Amino acid sequence: MVRALVVDDEPEMAALIARGLRGEEYQVDIADNGIDALSLARDTDGYDVAVLDVMLPGMSGFELCRRLKEAVPGIGILLLTARDAVDDRVRGLDAGADDYLTKPFHLAELAARLRALRRRGRLGAARVEVGDTVLDLARQLVWVGERKLRLSRTEFDLLRMLAERPGEVFERGAILGEIWGSARYDPNIVDQYVSYVRRKLDAGGSALKIVTVRGVGFRLEAVDPAAAEPPAAGRPAARAPAEDAAATPSA
Repeated sequence: MVRALVVDDEPEMAALIARGLRGEEYQVDIADNGIDALSLARDTDGYDVAVLDVMLPGMSGFELCRRLKEAVPGIGILLLTARDAVDDRVRGLDAGADDYLTKPFHLAELAARLRALRRRGRLGAARVEVGDTVLDLARQLVWVGERKLRLSRTEFDLLRMLAERPGEVFERGAILGEIWGSARYDPNIVDQYVSYVRRKLDAGGSALKIVTVRGVGFRLEAVDPAAAEPPAAGRPAARAPAEDAAATPSA
């Protein structure tokens, strides 16, 4: 789940933004000043994105932006300002902000800009490597050894999401929010695209497997090729369990 920090000294505005982001499957924390915001950032595992109001008591949004960039490397920061002056926008970008939005704004635009920040941040890395498979993020290509797999944009984004945190279980709603931009789509579309990616990984000889966790979602595993070798003569093969008992919730 994507973690977001919202910093605004207007309680109603902060609550409105947080409610909108939670509807997009974000995990949201709120602070009404820079000191508390920095404390949250340092006391947690960090945030993926932050939405900062420029006009904050004690510490401006510009200063908070600079400090958050130091405390949480890789965080995407969007500044909110009620002023549409060019010098405010320039000052914010010089402070390290990745984007800005002028009040009043629509929550749909805010969510879209944050999705763009997250995509932009991922492109900063050259590749993701899991087992024998490499994802070239800049060119959106998948390689298994010297063999190139051709995936559609959506298929690549789905595999990338799973490959960035192999072994972690992703719920269908989280995948919908990340890949399709909203959890309101039919969850069956996730299963459909998982099937597409599985077929292409298998056809390309990849050792990666997308495992279904019943009633929850999916996770990516890198299977050891040695484990798939046939057993020695005279020795029966071990039976694989029918379900992933450790990850499958009890009925």
